[in-house]
Amino acid sequence: MEKVILQGRGVIPGVVEGEALVCASSITGWGGIDPETGEIKDYENVHKGRSIKGTVLIMPGSKGSNGWSCYFGAARVAGAAPKGWAFSKIDSSAGVASAVMQIPTVVDFSKEEDPCLCVKTGDYVRLDGNKGTLEILRRASQEKK
Repeated sequence: MEKVILQGRGVIPGVVEGEALVCASSITGWGGIDPETGEIKDYENVHKGRSIKGTVLIMPGSKGSNGWSCYFGAARVAGAAPKGWAFSKIDSSAGVASAVMQIPTVVDFSKEEDPCLCVKTGDYVRLDGNKGTLEILRRASQEKK
């Protein structure tokens, strides 16, 4: 596989690896997840029923109100948060939630390197909040070697 590294801007330092969960339409902040389990409850989300727990969550930005920081922060306290997350573009609710979550966070990718378009759910990725990069290590369709 050709090496794919998307360049954004790191805002919360740290490096994590894991399975990507791409929510191209984002997740509603207020009631969009079950904070105890990380399960997506947002009825409009294609991943409704899946958990964000332990994933590298990729979204275009926030969706809804500042309830984002409450629900995602509660998921962190319950041990049901993602390992790290990336936003195509940072906005105020995503910024506040990132500060509350304190998980590696990368934001503000170019249009050509939008992670919502370049990464697929199930891809194995490395998110580096220090360098501001999101690297696709293995595509979901590839067998482990």
